[in-house]
Amino acid sequence: MINKQMKKEMSSRNLSCCSSLALTMILLSCHPIVLEAKLQVGFYRNSCRAAELVVKDEVRKAFFRDRGVAAGLVRVHFHDCFGCDGSVLIDSTPANKAEKDSPANNPSLRGFEVIDKAKARLESICKGVVSCADILAFAARDSVEITGGLGYDVPAGRRDGHISLASEVANNLPTPFFNVDQLTTLFCNKGFTQKEMVTLSGAHTIGRSHCTSFSNRLYNFNTTTGQDSSLDPLYAAKLKQQCPQGSKDPNLVVQMDPATPAIFDVAYYTNVLANRGLLTSDQTLLTDPSTAKQVSQNARAPFRWKSKFAAAMVKMGKLGVLTGNAGEIRANCRVVNH
Repeated sequence: MINKQMKKEMSSRNLSCCSSLALTMILLSCHPIVLEAKLQVGFYRNSCRAAELVVKDEVRKAFFRDRGVAAGLVRVHFHDCFGCDGSVLIDSTPANKAEKDSPANNPSLRGFEVIDKAKARLESICKGVVSCADILAFAARDSVEITGGLGYDVPAGRRDGHISLASEVANNLPTPFFNVDQLTTLFCNKGFTQKEMVTLSGAHTIGRSHCTSFSNRLYNFNTTTGQDSSLDPLYAAKLKQQCPQGSKDPNLVVQMDPATPAIFDVAYYTNVLANRGLLTSDQTLLTDPSTAKQVSQNARAPFRWKSKFAAAMVKMGKLGVLTGNAGEIRANCRVVNH
């Protein structure tokens, strides 16, 4: 059982395994403290048999209304699971700014209404049984599957946390501006190898990004050049049309993969190899021989990458969970029980 304070303590202890002074060793061995979650496949088999079917149905209906929602749900799960306790689903109050309203999450996270609908249906048939954290984990799996990725068994039994703080987000998530060393270190702190980091980065094969996350690469990359020289010039020209310099519109977005934005394929890796990785944190994977090799391997082996991605998602879904008598089962995913 891990509460918010314990997560902080674990994060502090884990820093020692990923010192920037020893990145070479990180690539070979990264063993932070990770507590094994007491989760199991088929957790609701006896208590709420329809749990996974209801979530899958809501994801399916939402996807046919808006194909982009699948990427949104995968991203919400990722942002929750650097501590999988459903805390990212909690709304802010006058007294507390919640995770979903941190700059890293707002306005980019979407798909909350899908979780709400699934939760409402499950409360009507299995009141107080299925956690919001598990609903989100199921929805992410179903979103990967409906876009063409591999389905996978989701170990369940998570319980919902009581605390959601916007101030905790920044130190627990990668930014679009991270370089490969920063990505490696952050993922290592969470118990992931560099290969798993590259594997999970492939989630950017679906979905969209706000112009504010990469416009620096187009107009003011550094003090000597306006445009990032690692960005394909033709691609950069297209991006400039979609994201005009000086635009004040915070809602301008572009597809992460223009060709197949709602298909879970290896286009992300082929785009990076062609210098068409949208974010700095994407294109940086070519700056290190080890990660560049993994990008190339994933681009050539679609099924193998999808299999590795499924395994990494299961592993991610065990981070920072509450089980047993810890936490609660929220009646409304947006509000802590009273």
